[in-house]
Amino acid sequence: MAGNSVTNSVVKWIDHRLPIFTFMDHELHEYPTPKNLSYWWNFGSLAGIALVIMIVTGIVLAMQYTAHVDHAFGSVERIMRDVNFGWLIRYIHMNGASFFFIVVYIHIFRGLYYGSYKAPRELLWQLGVVILLLMMATAFMGYVLPWGQMSFWGATVITNLFSAIPLVGESIVTWLWGGFSVDNPTLNRFFALHYLLPFVIVGVVVLHLVALHRFGSNNPLGIDTKGEQDTIPFHPYYTVKDLFGLGVFLIFFAGFVFFGPNYMGHPDNYIPANPLNTPAHIVPEWYFLPFYAILRAVPDIGHFGVTFVTAKLAGVIAMFGSILLLLVLPWLDTSPVRSSKFRPIYKQFFWLLVIDAVVLGYAGSQPAEGTWLLIGRIATAYYFLHFFVVLPLLGRLERPKPLPASISEPVVKGGSMAGATAKPMEKA
Repeated sequence: MAGNSVTNSVVKWIDHRLPIFTFMDHELHEYPTPKNLSYWWNFGSLAGIALVIMIVTGIVLAMQYTAHVDHAFGSVERIMRDVNFGWLIRYIHMNGASFFFIVVYIHIFRGLYYGSYKAPRELLWQLGVVILLLMMATAFMGYVLPWGQMSFWGATVITNLFSAIPLVGESIVTWLWGGFSVDNPTLNRFFALHYLLPFVIVGVVVLHLVALHRFGSNNPLGIDTKGEQDTIPFHPYYTVKDLFGLGVFLIFFAGFVFFGPNYMGHPDNYIPANPLNTPAHIVPEWYFLPFYAILRAVPDIGHFGVTFVTAKLAGVIAMFGSILLLLVLPWLDTSPVRSSKFRPIYKQFFWLLVIDAVVLGYAGSQPAEGTWLLIGRIATAYYFLHFFVVLPLLGRLERPKPLPASISEPVVKGGSMAGATAKPMEKA
């Protein structure tokens, strides 16, 4: 329905003054897309759908929620018991957060495997990291809102971390709390920010899509497209593929909503918050567990009995550093080849990183003592070694397999690879 092909006079009149239909036709219909994208590329659109689900259900829940320490827990119970289909909206919102993180984590690891963070897509990748940080902030504040035991103590523990910052730490904590403890002002500001941040995420997602469409999607081969021979229109080829992925996603999502709605939650959050009764084991939601393990893994840093950096401050630096290092990942990986398909050694280290992330997640769910504390420290050490040591060295030492001349070549020539040695990654 672009420019000259518009037949409806009303649409043509609008499009002439505000070319929104031409824009949509180009970006969602004609948009040239690499012809070899696999189902791993579905998770970007699934993340967008999960975001919409979270915003819609969140708006409905906000109409019934009361942001007050004396009424928050009761208002959630009222939503579950008295509001028409309130239980369904809340379970969709609860499990939607977990599924949102699942698809985003898969999306990130797919980017790591296929080198989607490399030139010229560095800013695209960095905007994705910003989205992840905003998601984490939004999810943390949302977890506080039911005002159960784990909500209250999770908020207390996490906000207290900022007190480790020298000079200004205590002031930051007081500002976050709105007082001298986690109380009503804390709940109010967390509710306000939890409502606002998803719309900020939408704004960053728009920038993410603009950056994506600037150079187009990466692909499993990690090579640049060579014109029309390597691309196909986004619609209908990938809209159909995305709809199939959405169907599979909704089957799993509905399974949890209807048959295991509390499987990924914590039972202590169905106990009203009590500042005088500390839970035996305070844990965040599952999607924060790897970072929680990193937070607890770092000991005091010192020498000869003198502590230079406390374990609390070192843990905070390590936890935030584990995410922020992703911003500089495009410059840490020095290999000219994007895709792991042509990097046999990097592929092994990639899967080692995946295992490491799973180990960190499980270690974070266990008490910070004994064997699991030691395992958490080893896994934390490897996590940072992977990015700061392994990637730079592999880029210089690894000899990649030869790259095909184009996306179409492996299909046309039966999968054979052109050239005897790997070609440098061309500028897109």
